[in-house]
Amino acid sequence: MEAAAPSGPVGGIPTKAPPITVKLLYKPVGMIASVLGGLLAGAIFKKAWKIAAREDDAPTATDASRGWREILLAAAIEGAVFAVVKAAVDRGAAEGTRKLTGSWPGEEDK
Repeated sequence: MEAAAPSGPVGGIPTKAPPITVKLLYKPVGMIASVLGGLLAGAIFKKAWKIAAREDDAPTATDASRGWREILLAAAIEGAVFAVVKAAVDRGAAEGTRKLTGSWPGEEDK
């Protein structure tokens, strides 16, 4: 009877982590990535607004000296920047997790 071949490249170490373990470990990584992504998005928006409007601060919804158009434009730009940065950070963290563990941390193709 032959011995079973090792399951991984280095003496039986698996090449692919179990998906449940990866998903559990990915949760804190994803949370940290989201916080850093939020900080990055805030910095990008602040810089973009400074260039576009030639002002240091974007208007807030309760700023009485600003009109609807300016407030809604600032909110739309801020939302777009946050959405793009969040998607890029989340996708990058998932890709990095797959490279490290061999398992995709999110939903896989069915």
